Parts: sequence; C-alpha cells; structure tokens
Amino acid sequence: MTTKAQAKEYLMVALDTSSEKEALELIKKLSDKVGYFKVGLELFSSIGPKIIDIIKDHGNKVFFDGKFLDIPNTVSKAVSNIVKHRADILNVYMSGGAHMLQEAKKSLIETAKANNISPPKLLGVTVLTSMTSEVLENDLKIQTQINDYILHLAKLGIQNGLDGIICSANEAKLIRENIKSDFLIVTPGIRPSWAQSDDQKRIATPKDAIKNGVTHLVIGRPITSAKDPILAAEKILNEIEDALREKA
Repeated sequence: MTTKAQAKEYLMVALDTSSEKEALELIKKLSDKVGYFKVGLELFSSIGPKIIDIIKDHGNKVFFDGKFLDIPNTVSKAVSNIVKHRADILNVYMSGGAHMLQEAKKSLIETAKANNISPPKLLGVTVLTSMTSEVLENDLKIQTQINDYILHLAKLGIQNGLDGIICSANEAKLIRENIKSDFLIVTPGIRPSWAQSDDQKRIATPKDAIKNGVTHLVIGRPITSAKDPILAAEKILNEIEDALREKA
C-alpha cells in the first residue's frame, strides 16, 4: 500500500530564489511535505553552503543542482567540497566526457570515505528541459535526435559509475527500456495539469512521469509560487500517491 511517506521521497522542491528569507520560509512550511529540497546556483551563489545545513537540520535531504562542467581536476575538487557539505544528491554535466565523469565519481567516493559520510548519489545532466531538438541542431550543431542523444548519454553515465541521470519525463520511458532498473531518473519540468508550463518546454504531469519510470520529481513554481504552497504540495503528493498505486 502506497503511503504519504513513500510519495514524499519522490518529491523535490526547487528553492529557486536568491532570497535567504524566502528560502527559509519555504523550508519551514514544506519540510513535512517533501523528501528533498533542490539547491541550485541561484540560491547557492547568494547565501552559500549554509543552506545545506539549514535543510538538513529540518530533517530533509538535499539535491545540490550545481551542474558542474569543467576540466576533470576542477570538477573532482568541486564535487569533493559538496560531499563534505553532506549533500545527498549532486550532479555534473554529461558533456564533460567520460574522464570528467570518472574523476567526479572517484572524488565522491574517496571524500565520503575519508570523512565517514555515506556517499551521495552522483547524477549526470543530459539536456536541459528548457531545450528542444531545434536548439540542439541549430545552436549547438548536434545532429543526433534528442532521444538518441539522451540515451547515449545515459549509457555513458552507466559505463562511468554514475547513479542516475537528469532528463525530461518524455525520455524516461526510453531509458527504462534500455537501462538497468535501479538507475535513478530525476526529472525537472514537472507541471501538474493545473499549473502553467512557464519556460519549460519538455514537460509532463507527475502521473505521467512516474508512469514512465521517474524516481524523483523536481517541482518549483507550481509549489513555491502558489498562493498556498502547503496545499499545492499536498495536491501533488496526492497525484504521486495515485500514480504509485496505479503502477503497483
């Protein structure tokens, strides 16, 4: 039987704000409703790593959405620093290549062991959910179809020790059909049927995402910009519960 506690583990609320006050208010309101809070570059560059401690003190897990992309040495050191701050999930850009991915995972494992920390999960960013096939082809000159490109990156991640990937729910089903079942799939661009799509292009409802095999749903504005964020989170939890029940 699906429970609220199980549904909470699927829900990541994105703290996409520069305001410490706003972030703290959201954490206090929503800590009982969600499993994870996502800390991205906007908030981290505003108030620094103390936000991770604040979230952990409220009993929640942290997804650090830093999307590291640089030479392998630089990324490995950045990953090490985030591990020391005790994030539960962090990510790097797949486009950094196999060597960068290997060095990131090696650094993660070594740092966790040296600091007696449970190793966080390392995810690879494939293609941002704000991007389309046209952007890949025209702006980045990547001629491969978006589904094929994301599947290739997912396989590259598996080969180099990653625990999962970040992609849209639209590609999750394809990945589930081709990648081992315990591979995490974290999906931004989740929009309940009652919410606006905003600047996301490749979007899906919570129900569709879970049906396609997504393990974690990143949801920001439909909750954080709602008149009543607690009610919005509860509505989404109900959708997640229903989807898990149907899938069982």
